[in-house]
Amino acid sequence: MSANLARILIIEDDTTLCAQLGELLRGQGYATRCSHLGEDGLAMALEEQPDLVLLDVLLPDISGLVVLRRLREQQQTPVIMLTACGAEEERIRGLRHGADDYLPKPFNITELQLRIDAVLRRTRPVEAARGVQPSSLQIDELHLDRHAQQARVGECQLTLTPIQFRLLWQLVSQRGEALSKPYLYRVVLEREYSSYDRGLDMHVSRIRRRLVEAGLGADRLQTLHGRGYAFA
Repeated sequence: MSANLARILIIEDDTTLCAQLGELLRGQGYATRCSHLGEDGLAMALEEQPDLVLLDVLLPDISGLVVLRRLREQQQTPVIMLTACGAEEERIRGLRHGADDYLPKPFNITELQLRIDAVLRRTRPVEAARGVQPSSLQIDELHLDRHAQQARVGECQLTLTPIQFRLLWQLVSQRGEALSKPYLYRVVLEREYSSYDRGLDMHVSRIRRRLVEAGLGADRLQTLHGRGYAFA
């Protein structure tokens, strides 16, 4: 999984819900891991140091509140508690133990994503989210220079705006991976994704046209319907 994706650890004993959350969040541009036990999830959180933990209160071995307390003794990893609807006492205890937010079940995935984004904006600097990157990339005849913000195919210089260069850099640096629209909106356009916003599509179309004009095949920059974009 690419280093620049925000890493979310889901500690939830409902295996179906855990798998569904993992799939949905990966589709929104996050890297995810799952654990179904409190002790195992705590060990993963301490070892892997994710960017965020989604923590269920009711776990089969130890309480999520115990997991939170023990985690806070060693790390300040952001935590969003998942609580039973109406469990006000659990939410209060979670916040007192250092939870960053809570969400009662059943919840809407859009609300969950908004809460995740809000916590990550407070705790994860934009540059850190992008990870440590090389100064240049080359695939076949395509060469990208990050410091100069320049791209060329062979000797043919591509005319790209700064946003288009950053977009192409993301796609090339994660070659072969489907990058979702919400992810690209966050890390490239630096705004939230809206299904009515066609800005990203226009930038992709213009980049593809520049690549084709320079001699690369139109199929190198792929539109994956329902999944996002990928560079092949």
